[in-house]
Amino acid sequence: MFIQTEATPNPATLKFLPGQTVLGEGALEFHSLENATDAPLAQALLSISGVASVMFGPDFVSVTKNGVEWPHIKPAVLGVIMEHFSSRAPLLTGEARQPSAEGEFFDPADAETVATIKELIESRVRPAVAGDGGDIVFRGFRDGVVYLKMKGACSGCPSSTATLKNGIENLLRHFLPQIRSVEQI
Repeated sequence: MFIQTEATPNPATLKFLPGQTVLGEGALEFHSLENATDAPLAQALLSISGVASVMFGPDFVSVTKNGVEWPHIKPAVLGVIMEHFSSRAPLLTGEARQPSAEGEFFDPADAETVATIKELIESRVRPAVAGDGGDIVFRGFRDGVVYLKMKGACSGCPSSTATLKNGIENLLRHFLPQIRSVEQI
């Protein structure tokens, strides 16, 4: 098995491509062993000293480091990912799921606008962000402001503000002039 790695705009995050489906659809992110109880690969990766978070995408695994250099942990990360996919073990063993729409906030009168925002994010933004090893999800809409959550390589990325303001905000304002700004939660 050959696993490709790609740099991301976030120097703390690498994207690992095992050459097969990882999650299939969407993204799941794990920041601690406690929230990865139903994700054996995430648990194994988070057990490596220096790994801060793990995100599963459709066909990739993004790993974010903390306080160490990639040459010190990359071989261990590659080994864990290779062992997992070679063994054909399940990615998820229990209740680990996509975050639900719970926690979203918007006025029911804005439901049509929110549906358009979600469609634009799903069709135009998420594929581009996934190409960089990240994900982005809608969290809310209030008073013309769209609130989004950045995940994986996008979370904490030095260029995430430019992505939000110059990319996503301009796109959404083009289709929905009532949008004033886009903010990260």
